[in-house]
Formats: sequence, C-alpha cells, structure tokens
Amino acid sequence: MTTKSRQLSIKQRGLMNFESIMWIFTRLSALAIYGLILVGLIGALIMGAREQMNFADVMRWAFMPNVYHVQSTDVPDLDLWANPFWQLTASALLLVSAAHGVHGLVVIADDYIASVSGRNIARFLSVLFLIAISGMGLWLIWTA
Repeated sequence: MTTKSRQLSIKQRGLMNFESIMWIFTRLSALAIYGLILVGLIGALIMGAREQMNFADVMRWAFMPNVYHVQSTDVPDLDLWANPFWQLTASALLLVSAAHGVHGLVVIADDYIASVSGRNIARFLSVLFLIAISGMGLWLIWTA
C-alpha cells in the first residue's frame, strides 16, 4: 500500500509564521556576525600593520573592536581608532551575537520543556537576560 504525499499551497504552509521568520533571523544574524568579525579583522590587520601588533592583539581587536578593550596591549597610539565607527561596530556585534545566542537558547528550551507555561517562562527569562546583557555591554562600550 502506498500513500500519496500531500502537497500544501504556499498559503496553507504558512511561510511567514513566527517560526519561519526566526529561522530566517538565525541565518541572517549568523551572516551579520561573520561580516562584523570580518570588518573588525580587517581593521585589526590595518592597525597591526601600522602599529606592529602581535597576533593576540590583532585577534582581541577583531572580535571586540573597542579601543578600551585593547588599551592594555603594546599599541602605542589608540587615538586613531577611538572613534564612533568602532563603537558602532562593537555595539552591532554585541547586539546581533546576543540576540542570535538567546534565540538559540529559546529553541533548545522549547525542545526540552514540555509544558506551555514552562516554555513561556523560559522565553521571558531569555528576553530578560538579553536585555540585561545587551544593556551592560552597551554601557561598557559607550562609557568605558
């Protein structure tokens, strides 16, 4: 006995439901993270070429392009790199990475928590965590 596969129209499939939007968000945020790291890495390589940075300092700058994060390194002149572009880059990297990671935690929690109320509590705590971490990170990036 063979069963015929059921085909649903696009309208019936619900391509623009919340889950599919979050699936797209996960993929696009990962690409954004790669792009922001690439921008930081290119900036770090430019800084390293000008200022004779070692590999560890280049990597520190690439993954957190914040002038105060690398002030303890051997780079003699950080004033050229203390500008709003690098603060915006670090802020974008923080926000996109935190949202991507918290969404991953929510997906994992949804897989393992059976009750609807438990999933809602986990989602609420995840959003609270996202807001707290993002707020602290942005405060450090812009005021340190």
